[in-house]
Amino acid sequence: MSIRAAFRPSLPLLASLALALAAAGCKRAEREEPKPAPAVVKEAPARTKEQAMAALLAVPELKAWSEQIEKRSKGKAHGAVIEDDPAPREINGKKYYQLTYVENRAADVRRRESFLVAQQGDEILVEDAETDTLMSLQEWRRNIERVELKSAN
Repeated sequence: MSIRAAFRPSLPLLASLALALAAAGCKRAEREEPKPAPAVVKEAPARTKEQAMAALLAVPELKAWSEQIEKRSKGKAHGAVIEDDPAPREINGKKYYQLTYVENRAADVRRRESFLVAQQGDEILVEDAETDTLMSLQEWRRNIERVELKSAN
């Protein structure tokens, strides 16, 4: 008998070897931990221009200004938010509504402060007309004394 004949695998031996390898592969797959699903980044819902205006009017400082305007004018003037430009302003890839808080009087409208309200998310920026820069709402609040000195008369 030749050496070759002694090592010739038989069909049943090959079938059982294939079955053993398949079973081992299944067991290995069972041992591997499942990979976590990729994190899904949820974007903040888009807000309409009306929602942006309402969010701006809800800022406590602007509520206080509105009350002051009404009180000083004995109801003849009101605080309001108007749109500066219908085209959104884009800053660092983010779009903002361009809105201004004004004193709405019978004879005229007086600008108090200009804001950029994010179309997505809750960010509100304040435009500093004197320095032509933008600041966060928190930074603006720290400097509110300067803003309050603007006359409403």
